[in-house]
Amino acid sequence: MIIKSYDQLSSLELDTLKEIGSIGTGNAATSLSALIGVPVRIQMPEVRIMGYNEAIEWIGGPEEITAGVLVGMSGQISGIMLSVQQLEFVNLVLESMLGQSVKDYMELQEMESSALTEVGNIMISTFINALSGLADIDIELTVPAFTVDMQGAIMAVPMAEYGGQSDYIMTIGGDFVCNGQKIPCRLLLSPDIRSLNFLLRKLGVDSGE
Repeated sequence: MIIKSYDQLSSLELDTLKEIGSIGTGNAATSLSALIGVPVRIQMPEVRIMGYNEAIEWIGGPEEITAGVLVGMSGQISGIMLSVQQLEFVNLVLESMLGQSVKDYMELQEMESSALTEVGNIMISTFINALSGLADIDIELTVPAFTVDMQGAIMAVPMAEYGGQSDYIMTIGGDFVCNGQKIPCRLLLSPDIRSLNFLLRKLGVDSGE
């Protein structure tokens, strides 16, 4: 059966996507560790299918200010991936790479924003490379876009792009563990419905037409 919305995913399809998410976040943690020069591991990554409003609450609420790195996907899979960078994550990166920290996002200058963009882009690229390898597909990524805004405004991008196809989005969450600290990891993956069906078929869990 071809699915028409994320909420039609079977338990087998969900389990497969969860496994992909677990492998992808593990790879993202490894790439983050290499970038900042300290050991990082991901603790209990969890993949869930959420409505957009639920996803906004999951990352802290619509009016909470946060940073995000957004990358578009094209090729055999179309869609977007978003890395939400909460303040604990921002300071982990800045302290490790630049030897400084900020009290709020408004203190970010061009150098800090550039470092956060690079880290977000490499984490997303590593995640997508794992997905590509597991499904044997080609995915091209756009130049990353960095933004600081209210989380509701950041989430408006996938809602505008794909909200007409589905009211749901795939969320990948967990905690990075670094220097004894737990730092939230928040990733959102939104392939369009055609791409989601193609991906499931390539992974061998789609029952076909």
